[in-house]
Amino acid sequence: MNGELLGRVFLARVFEPGDETGGRWVRERGVPEVVRRLREGGRALPGVSGKRWAGLCARAGRADPRRDLAVARSAGARFVIPGTSEWPGQLDDLGDARPLGLWVRGGPSLRMWALRSVAVVGARACTEYGAHMATTLAAGLAERGWVVVSGGAYGIDGAAHRGALGAGGATAAVLACGVDRPYPPGHTALITRIAEQGLVVGELPPGDHPTPSRFILRNRVIAALTRGTVVVEAAYRSGSLVTARAARRLGRHVMGVPGPATSALSAGVHELLRGDAVLVGDAAEVVELVGAMGELPPERRGPVLPTDLLEPRTRHVLSGLPGRGTATAAEVARRAQTTGDDAIARLYELRALGYVERHGDGWKLTRQAMISVRGGRSPC
Repeated sequence: MNGELLGRVFLARVFEPGDETGGRWVRERGVPEVVRRLREGGRALPGVSGKRWAGLCARAGRADPRRDLAVARSAGARFVIPGTSEWPGQLDDLGDARPLGLWVRGGPSLRMWALRSVAVVGARACTEYGAHMATTLAAGLAERGWVVVSGGAYGIDGAAHRGALGAGGATAAVLACGVDRPYPPGHTALITRIAEQGLVVGELPPGDHPTPSRFILRNRVIAALTRGTVVVEAAYRSGSLVTARAARRLGRHVMGVPGPATSALSAGVHELLRGDAVLVGDAAEVVELVGAMGELPPERRGPVLPTDLLEPRTRHVLSGLPGRGTATAAEVARRAQTTGDDAIARLYELRALGYVERHGDGWKLTRQAMISVRGGRSPC
């Protein structure tokens, strides 16, 4: 069995996710040397206290990489390490905080899926609006061929995963625990379905449980793995803002879906948007940022009204009629800044189309014209 693989499985059991000191040791000394020193338990490597070194050595004494690999295989998982064909190169942007490796459940290639992926994250205790936006956003991304990445949690995460799955698309869940032990328990069926149709990913060895710090550290992987992060709902202290800040540090796109100004669950998103995050409202606007050059959203405009199809000078004559009452052709011509003859000719054209009526020497708008003219305007 590959010594580098076994060594990294061993170290994944010893170090906590994101341990930059351990990552520096691996970079400077190599995996075999760090493994040997931890197993021998002699003089501490530089950068840690004697107490912490003793704790690491105690963990090393209990580590059994072959057993971890066997448990993972029984759960349908594999361990992907740097330097192999499935390793996503963008994770290297994390420097010494880069994962030692990732446990992966699911058939697709993690590297290939990560090339075209977007994170959709947000509050666990989300509103109906937030769940709707996450679902439709994820479905739209999936329909456009993008992989939706989230954390498998309740609320926005779950809505994003379900939106992608419901659209027949691809989704990946990055967990803060062993990939063989879905968390939260209430999402066991969802995470199992993701593993069958997509990918379930995690740094922690099989059987390990989540802690508050592990959730926070997991978020850096979501940020690094994807082209950009969309925050749908988040209070000021939401963990999803950690993902957004990590994405910003890594040079990824940071996006936010706005909510009501009075909603505490959108306050964190609005704070992001006051900074350098970009406001998005649907999948097309997300793809415009994270996609290739030329992947632009459709032009945004209101509904096409019947009067939009009129020739511009005819519209000017129509706008010269008062909202109530009648006006003579001369008055209409003056308001439309045209001649009397031109105004009369266009008034008869508008009469044929059902927009105006003649009453003696005056002209007035029909009910049809009133509806059409006012249809594109706000009553406020």
